[in-house]
Amino acid sequence: MGAPEVVVHGSADLLAKAVAARLLTRLVDAQAARGSASMVLTGGGIGIQVLREVRDSPARDAVDWQRADVWWGDERWLPVGDPERNETQARETLLDALPLDPARVHPFPAANGPTSNEPEAAAESYAKELAAAARPEDHGDVPRFDVLLLGMGPEGHIASIFPESPAAYDDRTVVAVRGCPKPPPTRLSMTFRTIQAATEVWPVVAGQEKAAAVALALGGAGWVQVPAAAARGRSRTLWLLDRAAATRLPRGLARLPLS
Repeated sequence: MGAPEVVVHGSADLLAKAVAARLLTRLVDAQAARGSASMVLTGGGIGIQVLREVRDSPARDAVDWQRADVWWGDERWLPVGDPERNETQARETLLDALPLDPARVHPFPAANGPTSNEPEAAAESYAKELAAAARPEDHGDVPRFDVLLLGMGPEGHIASIFPESPAAYDDRTVVAVRGCPKPPPTRLSMTFRTIQAATEVWPVVAGQEKAAAVALALGGAGWVQVPAAAARGRSRTLWLLDRAAATRLPRGLARLPLS
């Protein structure tokens, strides 16, 4: 894992547009190299805004969506179709507009599904789905995703791993997280081990209220105290920030704004 890279954009809107363009290019390149591509989506305001920009991009059709795998980094333990589910928001914003192969779209189990009222069983089910998708060259029980998107909370949480959470210590690939400080209190989440299996990990962060946590994550904070510090990709870690989220960075760490 190399040192994290940081790219700063002038506003949240420009950040979302730039990340969408990068994502499309990354998927096209992966398909050219290997015949298929895989991405892990995130929720949150900026994550969904990125998906909206992908939907509206003229370059959208450069990706062969029939050969794209879609996963999620975490999910709220809510019924299918609940507007607060990351899956629901992603489908309404982007996925329903794409000619995806339904077998290659991998949402987390829902609270009213076969594992209803048993989030631990749901986490185990998703872990098995990940393991089934892993290729021999992945050398493990998790696919080597081409790109994994992450949002970040003001206190530094990523996926549904919050500061001091037992999930930060868990070595399984997927866990049920109870007692989250943000509603809903029960969620499903990939663990640090699974996140770090991705070829590229892109934390996408906007807003002044997140600047201190960004600085801590990039300044060597511990993973348990600041989970975003564990956002690392096998080949590349790319922090994509708006100007407001970058205000606390050491001067030499952030690139000049690109837009």
